[in-house]
Amino acid sequence: MKFRALLATLALLAIAPLASATTPSLELPLLFSDGAVLQRDRPLPVWGQAKPGERVEVQFDGRKAQATAGANGHWSVQLPAHVAGGPYELLVRAGAEERRVRDVLVGEVWLASGQSNMEWPVAQTLHAQEDVAEAGDASLRHFKIPKSWAETPQAQLQGGAWQAASPATVGQFSAVGYTFARELRRVLGVPVGIIDSTWGGSSIEAWMDASMLGLDAAALEAKMRERRAVDARSEAATRARLVGWTATDPASEAFAAAQLDDSGWSPIRVPSVWETQGFAGMDGVAWYRTTFELSAREAASGVVLGLGQIDDTDTTWVNGQRVGGVSNGYNVPREYRVPAAALRPGLNIIAVRVQDDGGGGGIAGSAKEIWVEPVGGQRRSLAGDWLFRTATVTVSTSGDKNQVDTLLYNAMIHPLLPYPLAGVIWYQGETNASEEGAYRYRDQFKTLIEGWRGHWQTPAMPFLWAQLAAFHSGDDRLDARGVVIESPWATLRESQSAALALPATGQAVLIDVGAADDIHPRDKRTVGQRLSRAARHVAYRDEAVVHQGPAFRQARAGDGTLVLEFDADGDILAARGGGAALQGFEVAGADGRFHPAQVRIERHTVVVRSDAVPKPQVARYAWSDNPAQADLVGRDGLPASPFRTREW
Repeated sequence: MKFRALLATLALLAIAPLASATTPSLELPLLFSDGAVLQRDRPLPVWGQAKPGERVEVQFDGRKAQATAGANGHWSVQLPAHVAGGPYELLVRAGAEERRVRDVLVGEVWLASGQSNMEWPVAQTLHAQEDVAEAGDASLRHFKIPKSWAETPQAQLQGGAWQAASPATVGQFSAVGYTFARELRRVLGVPVGIIDSTWGGSSIEAWMDASMLGLDAAALEAKMRERRAVDARSEAATRARLVGWTATDPASEAFAAAQLDDSGWSPIRVPSVWETQGFAGMDGVAWYRTTFELSAREAASGVVLGLGQIDDTDTTWVNGQRVGGVSNGYNVPREYRVPAAALRPGLNIIAVRVQDDGGGGGIAGSAKEIWVEPVGGQRRSLAGDWLFRTATVTVSTSGDKNQVDTLLYNAMIHPLLPYPLAGVIWYQGETNASEEGAYRYRDQFKTLIEGWRGHWQTPAMPFLWAQLAAFHSGDDRLDARGVVIESPWATLRESQSAALALPATGQAVLIDVGAADDIHPRDKRTVGQRLSRAARHVAYRDEAVVHQGPAFRQARAGDGTLVLEFDADGDILAARGGGAALQGFEVAGADGRFHPAQVRIERHTVVVRSDAVPKPQVARYAWSDNPAQADLVGRDGLPASPFRTREW
């Protein structure tokens, strides 16, 4: 791979100074802070910064090591491997200074990384109430890395602290990471630490370094220059759109009035974040207005408004009367009951004040979530063009750095090196699920896995991931019959599965726990549990655990059929829920046109056929963005991964 030639050079950056050579004080990486979890049964590197030439001594549970800070102030030592246990104290002395890291545990340390579905907190999940109430395990700990970026590899994180699981803390833990860690705690009985390095909406390229992307220093700098120029143009364009609107008090309710001259407002599409509609890099407070009509009977009965998922905070009025609002709920669908007292026959006016604190802003979600429904009447869509203007906003494109090559790796992964890990859990890919990006992902993903392993100098470091859940992205390309020609989400799932060719890898298939209209399915417990099964098999060599559903192996032609062979635990194939017939299979002949298949199970094979395809040549399964009907499962009910018998 292209990145291999640069691995040795870039690995040296892992021991780069944590501060400038003039730093007067002793400094440790933030991972070495109170409450830390260290990886058991591995040599333990400890490193940091001190005055140049100063002697540094490190002590941990009776073990000692010494080093001398170099000319740039950097020092490092290696302590011998330690069994699970604790709490202990890590003591570091340099001259007259010392740092004591208290309440240190030794156990299993896993890095959880990716985009929003890995970032998603426990407090906003299907099982939030019980998970928070039952939390109370001081040996399960979580380190949240703040969203940060840098154009060059950094030696120190920009923030973060270890927290033990309790009802007061666990609500903000990565939900997938928390369930994963809780399952490992139950099975292994040792402390478990999760390092949460995630950023919603991030692309895989942002988590790769220059070597993984095949970029030398000159090429990388050229890309950064181009990106800075693009950002400058975007910010200038946004500011130009704002010139006609005088800043107003963000707390003012003046724009909620029923009688208001809004002729100077601009049209904006709802639902859609405002950054994609000419307001790139804008955060702050802005207003939306639209109208709907009611009959006298409807006005007298009251209505319910559906306003989608508003990013981040909203207050909503109808005809000047406040009817609802949600604070800091960018993923919460808004539904507000409007009493008859706030309504009138004929034209009614909705006004929504939106506060965006970063990232996407505005009325988002699905068009199906934007509606008005008279009590006892039919729901009517409110999706379309609304009116829009700002109140008080700022403009900066720094918030979109989660999609720029290398920037997240530099600030959120590189500073972790060489902190020993048990492995990585990864949930990312939605951002790359475009028609071109989905296929490109198969090489990128393998490169990232091998690249991270190379930087940690652990070629077989377990790497586990969540395959994309079912979701109706709207990007399926269909033929005249409504049959999928190409699905970027299915292609990306195939790209993820291709990485199983690498050693020490595992995958959690999630097509049965998605949400058609929500890219953030709330059942994160199942995700964490399935990843923990994979960890028990891949990382902890538990051959008895069932960690995956049926895996397609090969196809052979029958008499007007295709016989599909699978690797399945115990040769067990079944329909989820005990259904009489399998669904989700399609076949095509030489013309490449797919038709639904009739399916039967014969031991460890699935036989597919279609009256419309006398000589089937290719089959596929669960091949759409939202394959909700696909129901092939194996032992323990784990779903089969989507597949096609060959590409076309």
